[in-house]
Parts: sequence; structure tokens; C-alpha cells
Amino acid sequence: MPWQLDTSDSRFKSLFADFLTGSRVKSIDVSEDVTSILSEVKLLGDEALCSLTKRFDGVDLIPAAIRVSDSEIDSAFAEVTEEQIKSLEMAARRIQEYHDRQLPKNDVYTDESGVELGYRWLPLESVGLYVPGGKAAYPSSVLMSGLPAKVAGVKRMVMTVPAPNGDLNPLVLAAARMVGINEVYRIGGAQAIAALAYGTSSINPVDKIVGPGNAYVTEAKRQVFGTVGIDMIAGPSEILIYSDFSTDPSWIAADLLSQAEHDESAQSILITEDANFAEAVVKAIQTHLRDLPRAKIASSSWEEHGAIILVKDQNEAVSLINQIAPEHLEIAREDADKVVGEIRNAGAIFLGAYTPEALGDYIAGPSHVLPTSKSARFSSGLSVLDFCRRTSLMRFQQDSLARLGPSAICLAEAEGLYAHALSVRIRQS
Repeated sequence: MPWQLDTSDSRFKSLFADFLTGSRVKSIDVSEDVTSILSEVKLLGDEALCSLTKRFDGVDLIPAAIRVSDSEIDSAFAEVTEEQIKSLEMAARRIQEYHDRQLPKNDVYTDESGVELGYRWLPLESVGLYVPGGKAAYPSSVLMSGLPAKVAGVKRMVMTVPAPNGDLNPLVLAAARMVGINEVYRIGGAQAIAALAYGTSSINPVDKIVGPGNAYVTEAKRQVFGTVGIDMIAGPSEILIYSDFSTDPSWIAADLLSQAEHDESAQSILITEDANFAEAVVKAIQTHLRDLPRAKIASSSWEEHGAIILVKDQNEAVSLINQIAPEHLEIAREDADKVVGEIRNAGAIFLGAYTPEALGDYIAGPSHVLPTSKSARFSSGLSVLDFCRRTSLMRFQQDSLARLGPSAICLAEAEGLYAHALSVRIRQS
């Protein structure tokens, strides 16, 4: 049964607190297993990758076959329909155009003291893109992670994707070729993260790893952080919809299920002032579930983690939205423009009845790699900036050093760092 919350209920505050803090992930500690996998790959390299791939994916792999060959990628194109290729190309064009506008600019200026200051942006040298391949294959994730890196100017892009029972999704390989990914490897799980972080004979290490995965992948990213950079620690997907009868309840029901079908731990939330509208949406969900191929997953997600929250007005709705800080927020109302100005915490916002979240997953333009589990309070979705480094620039001349040096000396001595003070003073004699 989905959560049923009403702000007029005297128990709402405590119930909402329970809702916010409730875990959607089964409490399974995989940290020791992941540590063991990372150590094995670090020590044994390709040998470990092959044995672990046999254990977890049921694939007999030899080091020479870890990398997906160019001929395999060419063959994948032949298996993909013309309509799928055209759709991928259209999505890729829109994603690239959106991220082109995010490219940061270098700057250098001279301040009033005569000090030359500035900064420059440089792309990362190499990036590892982890693409899930378990319950579903996601060619869209290849575009959403790879194209921001390409726009940033990353020269070496490496993709790892699990191949359960030896099967690789042709559309995933086609998307990799379209992005211009240099290397593709048929490995997944924590062992893939280890290979990207530490390197093996077949795979050179990268500077940063991006992309979502299961609990093992997530924990592996957590443990290798510092050796390499990571994008974020991603949790299960989530959607929050603020709506009313200005939008068809069956549309909203479909949108809620669009996230629920990802996996059983996903979360779908409806906030509305109208109890009748909420009831209509719940009925429509049951109708849609009769025909969905992934109905079992979607139903489990909705029953275990879904929520209907009744509020008395927009102010209450906005307050709750900002506390939940959803990954995806749909404002499917006629007054969406008025509401959005009050939203402070959301990974991505979809405005109006004709903007279902699913468009953002594929063809809208922004990356669909977004902060989950309330982390939109302090982080943003994947962008060009995630694949860049900013370096500060500064130049003093003799006169600007003379003007500002005494203050630096004073502060250095106050901190007891006398060599710092000396390095400034010695230039003023």
C-alpha cells in the first residue's frame, strides 16, 4: 500500500519524518565483498576480471576478449533498426547542443592593486563511463554521460558494460560509436570500477568514473574515490509530481509508473490539494499496470515506496518538495511558472502537462544523470563542468607585492608560519 499522507492529519509531521528517513534499499552490507573484489583486481588484474566475470555474469572470458572489438561494434549497427538509429542521432544532437552552451570560459583581469588574476578550464584527460546492463540496457545513459564529456574535450572515454550470459545490447554499442567512445569493455560490477580505477594489462586507469549501477558498483565507487574522481553516489530513481485536475489523471499515473518500472526500490510521489484527483490517479495506475510489461516491478515499487500527499495549498506543497529534494520534479499544473520560482531543491524540473519526465530521459537535452536521495540539496546533475578542471592564475609585480605583501606577512606570522612570511619579505628587500 503506498504511503497516504495528509497535512491536515495531526500526526503528519512525525509520519512525514518517517517517510523522509525511510530506506528504499534492502539493508545488505556489501562493503567487505567489494573491498575483496577491488583488492583481487588490483593484485591480479585481467586474471581477476575474467574469473569475476565468470562468477557474476556467467561468461567465460579471456584477457584478449575483454575489449569489445571494432567489428563487433560495426555488427551492432547492422542489428539496430533505422528508426532506432535516427532516434539516437536526434537525441545525441539535442544533448550535445544543450551541453555546448555549458562550456565555461577562461578569464584573466588586473585588479586595482595591479595583480593579474584569472582562471583557466581544462578537460579531464580520461573518463570511465559505467553503463548498467542488468535488469535493463540503457543506450540513453551512454549519450547522457558520454556527450557532456565529449563537449568538455575529454580525449579518452572508456566504457564498461556488463554482458550477462555474453550478451551485449546492440543499441548500447551503437550509442558508444555515435558518442565517439574510444574503448569498450565487456565487464561490469565492482570489478569494472576496480579496473577503471587501478588499471590492468588490458585497461589503462582513468581519472574519473561516472554512471549509475547496483549496490556493488555504488560501493566500489565510494571506495575508489580519491584514487579517481567520481560523479556521485547514486541511489534508486525517484519522481515527485505536483499536479491537479488541469492535467489528465491517467497522464500523471503513467508518469509515476515511468519511474516505478525502473526497479522495486524506485519511488513515485504525488502531491496535490485535491483528494478526488489523487483517487483518480490511483485508479489510473491500476489500469495502466494491467498492460505494462514491467508491471511486476512497477507495482512493487508503487506499493512499497509510492506516496500520495494531500496538502491544503501551494505553500505547503512547495515546502514539502524542497524537503524531499526529488531527483525528478514534474509541475503538471497551469500555474507551473508561478510554482517553479519557489523551488530550491530538485535535480531536474519538468514544467507543464506536456513535459513528462520520460522526455528528459531521452531527448530533451539535459543529462538524466541526476542527484538522488535528497542530494539535490547540495549537488547538481551531470554536466560539462563535471569533466573539467579549473586552475587559478595569479601574477604579482614588484609594486603590487610591495602594496599587498605586508598583509600576507602579518597573517602568516599570526598563524606561526614564518617560512611563509619569509618567502614574501625576502622579495621586498
